[in-house]
Amino acid sequence: MADQPPVSPAAPAAATSFLDQSEIDKLLAQSIPQASTQSLLIHANGKHGDAKGAGKVETYDFRNPVFLSEVELRRLRLLHEDYIRYLSARLSLFLRMEFGLKMARLTTVTYSKFTESLPSPTHICLFKAEPMLGVGILDINPRLALTIADRLLGGRGHSVKAERYLTEIEMALLEDVILIVLEEWCGQWKVEQDLHAHIIGHENNGRFLQTSPKDAIILALTLEVNFGDCSEQMQIGVPYYTIEPLVKKMQARRQKDAAVASVEKRAAWQKSYDHITMPVRAEWDALELSLREVSSLRVGDVIEMPAELMQQTRLVLNGTPKFIGTIGLDTDRVAFQLAKKIPASPEDQNQAKHDGRKNT
Repeated sequence: MADQPPVSPAAPAAATSFLDQSEIDKLLAQSIPQASTQSLLIHANGKHGDAKGAGKVETYDFRNPVFLSEVELRRLRLLHEDYIRYLSARLSLFLRMEFGLKMARLTTVTYSKFTESLPSPTHICLFKAEPMLGVGILDINPRLALTIADRLLGGRGHSVKAERYLTEIEMALLEDVILIVLEEWCGQWKVEQDLHAHIIGHENNGRFLQTSPKDAIILALTLEVNFGDCSEQMQIGVPYYTIEPLVKKMQARRQKDAAVASVEKRAAWQKSYDHITMPVRAEWDALELSLREVSSLRVGDVIEMPAELMQQTRLVLNGTPKFIGTIGLDTDRVAFQLAKKIPASPEDQNQAKHDGRKNT
């Protein structure tokens, strides 16, 4: 009988190619031991890196996107503050009674949130600012609207406590005031483009308005109105796509103005300057001597000065040091080579401004 090879005792009795869960966890822990403590950062160019020390990551709300930066919103706030001041003065003259206005807030919201925030009952005026696209909304509290209508009919401007919708006659009376509000709002953009406001309708409930998409961004201006003993609010909502061309023109104009202001303007030469003479001299800060040494100086004495002093010569124009340079000889004449300009002191600048205003 032939000999058979011996069976190794170390061989497993039941070999398998599958791994259990504990072996899988062990392999994962060995391959990526620090995966849970590191954050992955993907740059805009497609490269990967460590998010540690890469800067602050801020959350972005895609449901409420912001199209205006802080700088743009600040400029619009300044623009609307001027609008409020002019509107308050004009309405006070029109109504022959003080019409106080104050900005409560200026912000951007979605169209759906803006319409949902409108009270009920209320008075809503729909308008267009030709030739821009989109429909704007002017919301006036009914108590304020009734108080204004009472004043237009000869009343004393006492607050009307009624909670009701406006009648057709009251709407017609109120349209004169609304047109002033809209004309002043359009007038604030006259530097960028001439706008003309037109009233296209009236509503009394904002829940059913469909003048813009629900997710459209609205620039909402809320005003606090003090008229007589009536203190209510008035809101103006304009779609961002309506004023976007105007905002871009305003940004381009400001950048252009800043570029022009940064260019140094040189004064134009006048023919009358040709015959004006000015004393010019060169001087040094050579050394300091005591009073005894100065009093002992005699004709023929020699004072030594460092050679590099020649390169620190000051050119003085009419008693004011203007340039630093090197003095030397050019054939049979003394020459001065300009090296750099001495900046003017604040006192000299103020004096120059004063002289310029005096000459003008």
